[in-house]
Amino acid sequence: MKPPQTDKLAVLARGLGTRMRRCDEAATLDDRQAAVAETGVKALIPIDRPFLDYVLHAAAEAGFRRVCLVVGPGRSALREYYEPMKTRRIQIEFAVQQEPKGTADAVAATEAFAAGDPLVVLNSDTYYPVAALRQLRQQEAPATALFDHASVATGGNIPEQRLRAFAVGRIDHEGFLQEIIEKPDADTWASLPRPIRLSLNCWLFGPAIFEACRSIGPSQRGEYEIPAAVQYAVDNLGERFHVVTIHEAVLDLSSRQDVAAVAARLAGTEVVL
Repeated sequence: MKPPQTDKLAVLARGLGTRMRRCDEAATLDDRQAAVAETGVKALIPIDRPFLDYVLHAAAEAGFRRVCLVVGPGRSALREYYEPMKTRRIQIEFAVQQEPKGTADAVAATEAFAAGDPLVVLNSDTYYPVAALRQLRQQEAPATALFDHASVATGGNIPEQRLRAFAVGRIDHEGFLQEIIEKPDADTWASLPRPIRLSLNCWLFGPAIFEACRSIGPSQRGEYEIPAAVQYAVDNLGERFHVVTIHEAVLDLSSRQDVAAVAARLAGTEVVL
């Protein structure tokens, strides 16, 4: 097994979930969960303890020791919870994304934290398997973990209809990432080679990603997005992203309907940070 390449991890935690804010009669939340859901801060949804604690526990299990949470300016619920926390296995730091301009802009905010070292980047509302994080740490940057669609569909909490809206990675014949296809339509999905590998924002970046993040323009949604930065790095900076295929499920906490299933899957997990 290769020696680990990095112990640094960044978690994109600035965004507020509009779906989590929407009240859904089919979702049963307790009073604490409902109160946090109304704020849109998905990472703090309590499942015995905040959801992000479980994500960070998995990262610690995988060997990460320095964690950077990307937050907005000023005080925030996330910062107030994590800043005074005494931890044993990980050191929690912060990077500030001044405006909510998208995921690539959030990555750009971590440049000082990375300080030239490889950096793994994750979502704050997705629980990734320990094995996936550990395997990604073993790679030379840049790399990405793509998740086998069948494994996610059968082992996770994400319904098939929602999975079809996820980004898909296309891989070349040498095992490197060729492109990320955002929200493939039905015809594109049907034409994709099998097995389908989903991109769930699980990346290992080298220093070139910061130049890429600064070089791209906004998407049609008006945001600076990681897939565009990755494609720029591939096309213009000579970056080759090795693909690690993961045959395990993830847990996704996007809406109130996800809370019960995620809570059931994480029940009994002892969190040690």
